[in-house]
Amino acid sequence: MSDRTPNSHSPVRERLSDGRFIKFKKGDRIIDLLSPKAPSCGGGLGEAFNHKTMTTTRLILVGGFLGAGKTTLLWEAASRIMNSGKRVGLITNDQAPDLVDTAILLHNEVKVAEVSGSCFCCNFNGLISAIKQVRIEANADVIIAEPVGSCTDLSATIIQPLKENMKSELSVSPLSVLADPAQLTDILNGGTGGLHPSAAYIFRKQLEESDIILISKSDLIGPNQLVILKEKVKLNYPEADVMTVSAITSEGIEEWLNEVMNRTDAGQRLAVVDYDIYAEGEAVLGWLNSSIELSGEPTDWDKFGRNLLQDLSQQFDSNQASVGHVKLILEAGDNYLTGNLTGRGETLNFRGSAGISKNARLTLNARVEMSPEVLEQIVLKILNEKTKENLTSKIVAMRCLSPGRPNPTYRFTHIVPAY
Repeated sequence: MSDRTPNSHSPVRERLSDGRFIKFKKGDRIIDLLSPKAPSCGGGLGEAFNHKTMTTTRLILVGGFLGAGKTTLLWEAASRIMNSGKRVGLITNDQAPDLVDTAILLHNEVKVAEVSGSCFCCNFNGLISAIKQVRIEANADVIIAEPVGSCTDLSATIIQPLKENMKSELSVSPLSVLADPAQLTDILNGGTGGLHPSAAYIFRKQLEESDIILISKSDLIGPNQLVILKEKVKLNYPEADVMTVSAITSEGIEEWLNEVMNRTDAGQRLAVVDYDIYAEGEAVLGWLNSSIELSGEPTDWDKFGRNLLQDLSQQFDSNQASVGHVKLILEAGDNYLTGNLTGRGETLNFRGSAGISKNARLTLNARVEMSPEVLEQIVLKILNEKTKENLTSKIVAMRCLSPGRPNPTYRFTHIVPAY
């Protein structure tokens, strides 16, 4: 059942009868419909946006390692921008379809495009198609894009090509990189933040190329510790602006939005990236995306979801497997529960409620330091244990993989001037 892609980040897509590729469906809304003949970068990107009635769109790119809190910030930022009267579109990104982040964002009735099957940098034309789609269909004033959490070298492979080719269509904001405070503290102290050394290398390179370093989850750290952490980050990365945010308390979000909504000094640094280490840092993680239909007797889906994620957490902890993130969303009609694990068991958190009913849909994403085969076995075993008595489970999709070596479409070696 494993779908391994050992040699490349080639997109995994399903072809429709008319030749187009579809990534995600929800009801009658098609999310990210990409043409197999995406616009090329070399001198032709602007042609994809030949819509004279449209004004320049603001593009905000929010990077950061797995579990940093990017998706939560993404929605909080989108809500605030929309409340100010502007139209917003969102773009998510992953190595495979069936992304929890996309499912969560769709419940908030905002236009979402999902570029799946590869990272933005390795499927640059897919990113351009998604930008085009959101820009036109949502008539977006602002697009917020979230790259794969294990990706780096974004300045060279995404921001510089966009600045070079699309300056008349997009205003690109400074590259913001979110960092979990606990991982950040350990890495600045010479540790690995609980990650494989090569994955910690990616974490550091993300910080190195950032224009703005955002220390996330500031509500989890004391004010004095936060001041010390900010000073230490600034000492190590003096050219980046350092800010703090909390999606829970809203601290710092308006200040950050004021920066990214008004500045265009994007991609002011290029990181020197060893692609052998980078490739290993991604490949050490097993990736699993699954979509499962559940049915049977009336079930408390909140209890089901909590028990499922807790059991998975305990299994990963007993295997001493580092967790990038494990996310789930349980949807029962209009009601839904989300769960998130970003490390050991104490990092578990849940939001919302799926209520009690006979049917639900489970979307589960896991990024764990183990082989895809072992990860799949663990998930299937625990899922079977949770459903064997009163529920029937139908696996709609399950994809397990180990990301291949990054092979970016473009990689600039110079800084394109800001515009």
